[in-house]
Amino acid sequence: MVLLDTHIWLWWLLGDDRLRPGERAALNEMAASGGIAVSWVSIWETEMLERKGRIRLLPDLKGWLVLAVRPEVCTVLAVDVDVVLAQRRLPDAFHPDPADRLIVATSLLSGYPLATRDSRIIEAGVCRIFTGP
Repeated sequence: MVLLDTHIWLWWLLGDDRLRPGERAALNEMAASGGIAVSWVSIWETEMLERKGRIRLLPDLKGWLVLAVRPEVCTVLAVDVDVVLAQRRLPDAFHPDPADRLIVATSLLSGYPLATRDSRIIEAGVCRIFTGP
């Protein structure tokens, strides 16, 4: 199982070419065997991006989300008290974005490596980073 950072999840599902063909193929293969997870934080971030006009989701936000979180696409991991407390243990200097802190905490608690291109997360070395199958 691999946890996708919000941008990786969106690039994968929206067909964004910032995701390399080999990466896309690996995610498709993992999804076929139930190996993809996303945090509820990513759903919230997606709503904010759509509301601000930074992404366009078809047929609309609700319709896209219903399809994007189907069990055959991914497992959605909840943000609970444990996740909030785990992000609190991260160094203050690690990352100022609360969403990224919660996603990293979710990675740490679940034990799933995180697929991300966020250089702050990668360079901090606070969680395992998914580098491919």
